[in-house]
Amino acid sequence: MAWPPHLPPPDPQLVRTLTEQQEKLRQQVVLQKPDFDLKLLAGCDSSFIGENILSVFVVLTYPELELVEKVWHYGPVEMPYIPGFLAFREAPNLVQAYGKLERTPDLIMVDGHGIAHPRRLGIASQLGVLLNKPTMGVAKKVLTGKFEEPASVKGSITPLTHRQEHIGNVIRTKDKVKPVFVSPGHLMDLETTTALALQTSLKHKLPEPTRLADHYAEVFKAEVG
Repeated sequence: MAWPPHLPPPDPQLVRTLTEQQEKLRQQVVLQKPDFDLKLLAGCDSSFIGENILSVFVVLTYPELELVEKVWHYGPVEMPYIPGFLAFREAPNLVQAYGKLERTPDLIMVDGHGIAHPRRLGIASQLGVLLNKPTMGVAKKVLTGKFEEPASVKGSITPLTHRQEHIGNVIRTKDKVKPVFVSPGHLMDLETTTALALQTSLKHKLPEPTRLADHYAEVFKAEVG
């Protein structure tokens, strides 16, 4: 990935270390038809505030999608920004936020990518491995891969491919609104990920779990500001 010209170059040793850690985590990712009875569905999102990060988890009942819990954790970002390694900035704080939940979700929907990542380890995959939980990614923008724009009606889907590999789907979750990019994170498959993203997209572009996590990230920002 291209290095932003306005930033100082990263420490080569740090990049080597992160690359090794990323590869070890990637090797632990398991893609499979999920083995759960889905009753509680979590959504999570992070927001950077200066040199700090705010991470939010919400928990909804499934299939009713009623909000039953919301927690947040705010702390310093321990690592500099390096393209391709954003998950290493987000994951530690997300893990701390997850630890505050009283309920244990069966699945976590992450605002970000799963395997639809240049090295197949987006934040949803990394978080899934770290927590040993089923995860799926729902992102607003593409990170890697090629796709054709899906038709403008809700429910339209096109494949996201990278080097002949089907790494995700591009889903129109609302008529005439930009699509979302979904991919399995860990202990999930693309078919179930796609179905759940559509099922949980009600009136808005984003599925309810990540939409509410995004909403409460803005609400809680006021508390830490």
